[in-house]
Amino acid sequence: MGLTGIPAINVNNNCSTGSSALFLARKFVQGGVADCVLALGFEKMESGSLKGHFNDRTNPMDKHFKDMKARRGIVSAPPAAQIFGNAGREYMERFGVTAETFAKIGEKNHRHSVNNPYSQFRDEYSLADILAAPMVYDPLTRLQCCPTSDGGAAVVVASERFVKQHGLEAKAVEIVGQAMTTDFDNTFDGSDMSVAGYHMTEAAARAAYEESGLGPEDAQVVELHDCFSANELITYQGLGLCGEGKAGVLIDEGAVTYGGQWVVNPSGGLISKGHPLGATGLAQCSELTWQLRGEAEARQVEGATVGIQHNLGLGGAAVVTVYQKEQVSL
Repeated sequence: MGLTGIPAINVNNNCSTGSSALFLARKFVQGGVADCVLALGFEKMESGSLKGHFNDRTNPMDKHFKDMKARRGIVSAPPAAQIFGNAGREYMERFGVTAETFAKIGEKNHRHSVNNPYSQFRDEYSLADILAAPMVYDPLTRLQCCPTSDGGAAVVVASERFVKQHGLEAKAVEIVGQAMTTDFDNTFDGSDMSVAGYHMTEAAARAAYEESGLGPEDAQVVELHDCFSANELITYQGLGLCGEGKAGVLIDEGAVTYGGQWVVNPSGGLISKGHPLGATGLAQCSELTWQLRGEAEARQVEGATVGIQHNLGLGGAAVVTVYQKEQVSL
């Protein structure tokens, strides 16, 4: 980019880093500080599951792990898989979904990834393949977990004036609602779903819908944070795609794939597309922008005019963003 002297701000919010950069970029434009902002995210990850590196400070998920340990214990499986796997276990215990329901989410997202040239993995698997994959943390098999990933993504956020000045109206996709939340007291209310960020998701979604005047019933396409299939399931409920306890029905009845009410994670999601932490939120934004422009090629969601994005980072921040096609006045 060259040595321009332009202000640059570094953001780190764990897995929601990319959407946090997007949130700040929008605020700069909304506030009149800048007409055009580049939000950029990247990650080059070490092999293996996520691990801590710093012994001279408190882990930002210290309370989360203590809460989980007191209720479920801690085993040798990857820590993140335990947090989200326990959230899935709670949903199973409360609402009667089965391990096969989670596996159906893995099957769907791998199937979607086949049509995404930006996906880290583009392999299709049967439901039997998903269930038979090595167990990472019950009920999560390996094909229901996001991989270790390197990658980057970037988006341009511009004012209406800038769009008109440069003749970009035909490319315009507007952010009509957006909210960021962090952990609440009820993150530690004795629920595994709460520790996994459910209340952050629910509150951010409610605020984004209120700002936009739109709701899940208005959307056709959703990119949500499926770091594990269990999180996709509970996020259906958190985003208001269904009522309490009904998330399993959405995947069982095909409501969240092509031909259903929504297409959730047409990109293949984090499970297939990959999860380079700093880039994920901006990759989700890119996918929804392509979908609303009608540029998603073989994975295009027919008639997509409204999209919802959900990006979650434990320890902790959640960002929900609502996009709408061609709202810049001409």
